[in-house]
Amino acid sequence: MPVTRTFRLAEIAALVGGETLGDGNLEIHGIASLKSAGPRDLSFLSNVSYQSQLRSSQAGALLLAPANRDASNRPRIISEDPYLAYAKVVEAFYPAQHHVAGVHPNAVVHPLARLGNGVQLAPFCSVGKDAVIGDRVRIETGCVIGECVSIGSDCILHGNVTIYANSRIGERAIIHAGAVIGSDGFGMAREGEHWRKIPQIGGVIIGNDVEIGANTTIDRGALDDTVIEDGVKLDNQIQIGHNVHIGAHSAFAGCVGIAGSTRIGRRCTIGGGSVILGHLEIVDDVNIAAASVVMKSIRRAGDYAGLYPLQERSVWARNAANLRNLDGLERRLRYLESTIGGKSRKTR
Repeated sequence: MPVTRTFRLAEIAALVGGETLGDGNLEIHGIASLKSAGPRDLSFLSNVSYQSQLRSSQAGALLLAPANRDASNRPRIISEDPYLAYAKVVEAFYPAQHHVAGVHPNAVVHPLARLGNGVQLAPFCSVGKDAVIGDRVRIETGCVIGECVSIGSDCILHGNVTIYANSRIGERAIIHAGAVIGSDGFGMAREGEHWRKIPQIGGVIIGNDVEIGANTTIDRGALDDTVIEDGVKLDNQIQIGHNVHIGAHSAFAGCVGIAGSTRIGRRCTIGGGSVILGHLEIVDDVNIAAASVVMKSIRRAGDYAGLYPLQERSVWARNAANLRNLDGLERRLRYLESTIGGKSRKTR
């Protein structure tokens, strides 16, 4: 992606609220990784795993944390959070694409749909009856917006997003290609040897400033709505079941699966490939490591991890029960060892 302008190092420091050390007039033409940066690039160190690359990097200037202020003598900016500063610098070098309002002749808009000011509709989009699209919304090629859908202002829908009827999306959402919002939840009732489909009559409510990754699916509620609160960030290929409620400013990595009717608190993070069983409750400020399987509610904030090998269910259940009691068994064993050891010394 081409850079639109250059900055002096002191300008970048002012942008991120950092301290300049060295030549503040150094012209910076771009931002790059430590490994690939050149003498006119700014790079950053936020992870100690890349400390070794700092010495060999050809970067003209650096973004460093206070703890690393003397790790290099080249021009640098000292920031309390180099990674956050890096994000701000990237925004400055690569501003958002210019918005071009207008409805393409190949887009299909129902006569009873309402479009706000400055809406951009690309070719082969479809907007259903009674849909309401807010100001400056950008809808790219192949998107399908169902009946009675509401989309707030300044949202971006990338190609081939599908939003089913009666879904509500807040302002400034970014929804990446292939995402599906409001599809039926997986509700089936056993009827003899067959399954009877349970109509899913709830909706989906998505708050402001939410980002939804490519090919992520969010099911409509069975009765009540599926709710994604403000500021939630969802990676690619995530499955969110019906009636799930996700608290504000939580962030989930790719391929997370959340079964129906689970409630997740605010500011939670879930690592990639994790599975959350249904009808659970996870409180605020819980961090779950990648590839974990959550089978019980989590009622205390903190960091959690768990990965267990596949076994026959009855064997797995016995082993899981033993593992849950392992800490207590260890304490009892230590107590017995100390007691037996003490008696043995007295006997001698």
